[in-house]
Amino acid sequence: MQRPERINDKQFVIGMENKIVIITGANSGIGKAAALRFASEGYRVIMACRNMEISKVVQIQITELSNNYNVDLMELDVSSFDSIRKFCSEFKAKYPHLDILIHNAAYLNYGEKEYKLSAEHIELSFATNTFGPFLLNNLLADHLEKSQDPRILNACTTNIKNFFDPGRQIEFDNLRGEFRNTRRYNVYKMYGDSKMALLILTFKMAEEFKSREIKVNALQINRVKLSKETIKKLSSFWKVLAWAQNFTNPLPSGMADNYFHICTSNEFSNVTGQLINHKREIVQPSTKEKGIAQLKNIFGSSNYPKYASDSQNAEKIWNLSTELTNE
Repeated sequence: MQRPERINDKQFVIGMENKIVIITGANSGIGKAAALRFASEGYRVIMACRNMEISKVVQIQITELSNNYNVDLMELDVSSFDSIRKFCSEFKAKYPHLDILIHNAAYLNYGEKEYKLSAEHIELSFATNTFGPFLLNNLLADHLEKSQDPRILNACTTNIKNFFDPGRQIEFDNLRGEFRNTRRYNVYKMYGDSKMALLILTFKMAEEFKSREIKVNALQINRVKLSKETIKKLSSFWKVLAWAQNFTNPLPSGMADNYFHICTSNEFSNVTGQLINHKREIVQPSTKEKGIAQLKNIFGSSNYPKYASDSQNAEKIWNLSTELTNE
């Protein structure tokens, strides 16, 4: 057993503070719970957040609760390519390597009825949930290679089950809001489409990074308790439903434990290119999507839509990601 070392009157295990994890959107919900979990285990945690005013308060909370002073806060807007490049440049200048990269930040603005575009004129859901993580992965890959066990984890969603509908497609022709004046905006559809695109990129990037020994997986986030701030954004019906579900929905800390386990345990040390459910089981592509099988797919957690395994979809989203990020 390693000898504990005293730093600022706090107890750590020698070497553990050199394990570095970046968590995007680490100032609330699952991201905050995950930052606390990693910090409590002695990791050096980089909170990559957009709102620095809110995040600074959370950083202090996590530091005090974990007794870990290696909790760093760095500004990052995942929807902005300029912000991503600045963040990566500053991170590389500050830290010699990266062990774990968790893409937790996401854009889902409940009640939004209009197309919102990023600084690069990309629909905001896709800029934040798909193309931002793609660029971060590419820019940080060289630092991840320096780790003995580099892992990337993408936060996915049960919303992708909508793709069990054979008519559901990603609107590849409208990711820059080309049809924002003629197509009705649906925040839930854009969220689901962008997360499906992220899942497809998970599979593709796992292949691309295999020779560099960087593992890339996705976690399908199940229901968790919503914050008061989130519930306030909902319409009256969904607000009542959300309050009712919060009585039974688990706390974000449970999903944060899944983040930690997938990114640190020996169980997943050789797993890459997989979608993992909230039970820590590897989800398989569906073979049947009609009748009773369809119902089992929708209400179960063992299969994901075959749409995600379509090689043409993979080429489309990969080429588009490369083109838009100039990587």
